[in-house]
Amino acid sequence: MSDCLVCRAAKVESFLDLGVVPLANALLEAKPATAESEARYPLQVGYCHECHAVQLLHLVAPEELFSNYFYESSFSDAFVQHSKRYADDLKQRFDLGKDSFVVEVASNDGYLLKNFVAAGVPCLGVEPAQNIAVKANAAGVPTLAKFFSPETAAEVLADKGAADVLIGNNVLAHVPELVPFLEGVRSLLKEDGVAVFEFPWLREFMRHLEFDTVYHEHVYYFSLHAVAKAAELAGLELFDVQEQKVHGGSLRVFLQKPGARSKTSDVERVRQLERSEGLAGPEVFRQMGQRVRVMREQLVELLAGLKKQGKSIVAYGASAKGSTLLNYCGLGADVIDYIVDRSTVKQGRFAPGVHLPIYPVEKLLEDKPDYALLLAWNFADEIRQQQRGYEQIGGRFIHPVPEPRILADVVGEAETTA
Repeated sequence: MSDCLVCRAAKVESFLDLGVVPLANALLEAKPATAESEARYPLQVGYCHECHAVQLLHLVAPEELFSNYFYESSFSDAFVQHSKRYADDLKQRFDLGKDSFVVEVASNDGYLLKNFVAAGVPCLGVEPAQNIAVKANAAGVPTLAKFFSPETAAEVLADKGAADVLIGNNVLAHVPELVPFLEGVRSLLKEDGVAVFEFPWLREFMRHLEFDTVYHEHVYYFSLHAVAKAAELAGLELFDVQEQKVHGGSLRVFLQKPGARSKTSDVERVRQLERSEGLAGPEVFRQMGQRVRVMREQLVELLAGLKKQGKSIVAYGASAKGSTLLNYCGLGADVIDYIVDRSTVKQGRFAPGVHLPIYPVEKLLEDKPDYALLLAWNFADEIRQQQRGYEQIGGRFIHPVPEPRILADVVGEAETTA
């Protein structure tokens, strides 16, 4: 058993080992001469028997992970639309206007806060990636290029005042020192202020075998049980929760200083759902390791069979989850020709570990490969809509999880599984 990053109890049991792999977002400017020249780190996951926090067992310094970053939220149309609805919901529910103040932690390129800017709601982004913060400021979204911490919270409080709403999308999972981070959040909120966090839900992680969402940036994989306990340790109270479809299934949680509002019935409903599916105990996690190994065997077998038939295979989406999947399954240039991605900041680089080149998505129609492995499967519907022309000329997408399957070219037709 290891010590828990949240509650500090020595009750963390390892259940998933994905090997020693490179950083998932460490895209390479050039193909390295040898594999040994690329830094690699253990990627293992454990479950805390005390507070239920699912977490990495080996950490990498945040400065190495986030100071220069290649993920920009605005490149996903679906996520941009989700974020607009998100902002509209918060404005309406908490009556946000010109006299309010909204802070977003890990605000990326301003994809969400731009909606508040357009509505005349004062706001500030706090974004650690220098290259991304520059783009956000240039786009008119005020952004402080720093990691969020209790010290950063004190700086913002002194300069701008307390926040009515503090938002954090897909950031809680990135923070090793979670309780101090939430203490900083608490200090920045008004007495009736609200902190709203969105993150992929552990329930969907387990149900759909989303092992490829494990990478060194994601220190945690949250259930509502774990988030509620971490909030309590930081002097905050969880008062509402909403289920979201984004990122393969997420939760949006609402935190406050204790007693500011009554808890909604959804809090206990979701907690009970988690208990009924075993997320408040270790057994389902012990079973997951075996399920992941079986999936790897199925995917490797499917792709090997297609290669033996002389079929050409590429991958779609130079995502972090794609890096985990490719490296864990050992899928390199002997199986996959290259990766395509919409993001211009990724094009021309090479995927970590497997060193596959990354090209614009237009290459799909130019080369007409027989199959494209969906690495960014969480945006499968959006990708298939955008790349309808590829399917119309006979190309097929392969969806890797929870079991590998070849997607039908017409919705409703039978899919081919491994």
